[in-house]
Amino acid sequence: MKKRFYLFALCMAALNLRPIITSAAVLLGTIQSQLGMNALTASLLTTLPVLCMGIFSPVATVISHRIGLERTVFFSLILITLATVLRGSDSSVLMLLVTALAGGIGISLAGPMLSSFIKKYFPERPDIVSVYSISMTVGAALASGFTIPIYTRSGHNLPFALSCWAIPGLLALMAWLALVRRKHHPSNATTRQRLPIANKKAIQLTVFFGLMASMFYSITAWISPIARSFGYSPASSAMFLTIFTMIQIPIAWIVPHVVKRSGKPKLLLVLCSLSELIGVGMLLLQFPMLPAVLFLGIGAGGLFPLALMLPISETRTAEEAGTWSAMSQMGGYVMGACGPLLMGWIYDQSGSFTSSIFAMLLIVMAMIAVQVWMTVGSKEAEGRGRR
Repeated sequence: MKKRFYLFALCMAALNLRPIITSAAVLLGTIQSQLGMNALTASLLTTLPVLCMGIFSPVATVISHRIGLERTVFFSLILITLATVLRGSDSSVLMLLVTALAGGIGISLAGPMLSSFIKKYFPERPDIVSVYSISMTVGAALASGFTIPIYTRSGHNLPFALSCWAIPGLLALMAWLALVRRKHHPSNATTRQRLPIANKKAIQLTVFFGLMASMFYSITAWISPIARSFGYSPASSAMFLTIFTMIQIPIAWIVPHVVKRSGKPKLLLVLCSLSELIGVGMLLLQFPMLPAVLFLGIGAGGLFPLALMLPISETRTAEEAGTWSAMSQMGGYVMGACGPLLMGWIYDQSGSFTSSIFAMLLIVMAMIAVQVWMTVGSKEAEGRGRR
């Protein structure tokens, strides 16, 4: 019964880590037109949370050491939910940016701690990361799929459409309140774990995470505007973001289990990246959007759980898993935050998404190069071990 409750708590927390981003992303064009934002400023609605997720990730390990893992996650959920609620009070540019900042801080605290949570309560089951990844993807899909219908049926009420996603946050807080009451002790470690900044594997994971996040958030922010520029209707353009998100759900479930059985995470990393490469190539050649979005979703759906799984499988304790996750997410999300911002800047300069899509192509190619580096490094380490 306890294990089921821990899974439920993990699911509810992860469900709230993306709606504050994707609900704004799917209405990006509307927000721009209503509030007079240019593309660069609009990019900040997705860039700020991602940047915070990088900058503040190491803070999660400090807070967790002092007040405990469970209370840290509970506090992060309070921040995310409060930021989402505040979007209902005012739809000004300033309020949207402030809540994006606050929500990003909350997400940054929860991310590494949920990896630590899996290591703590499911030490022999790193594939449980699939529950984490799927729940996060479902939350993103719900927000991207239902925000526009809610906006339309509420009489084009932008604050309501953005703030209604606080409801899942309130439900998550109730679940974690019970967990906090039962598990309130801080870490038993005598010294706080430091970030593994000198560890080659941790550095490789951080660079990979950054390139992966750059692609993911660039697609999330700009796939709908790209579709509009190709001549698709606003409703169809928004639906492509939903499809991109939804296809990730079964892939995020399958990939960790395949890794558990095959023991070949690096091979799956490269295959998922090749899927993204095909999708970006289709966009560049202006193929129909649907197959391109499917390839992009398959790639992203596999890469993200692998990025979450590797720090868990490479470490021995919950504290160590938390620091590896904090480092990969710190550097990774800082790099990832540059993705949507770069795409918006390139579009503002060129007036076309062709150059932005070409930049995505370069990012995917760099990511594949890093994955090859990781694979070669692992083989060299195995060879030295045999000698």
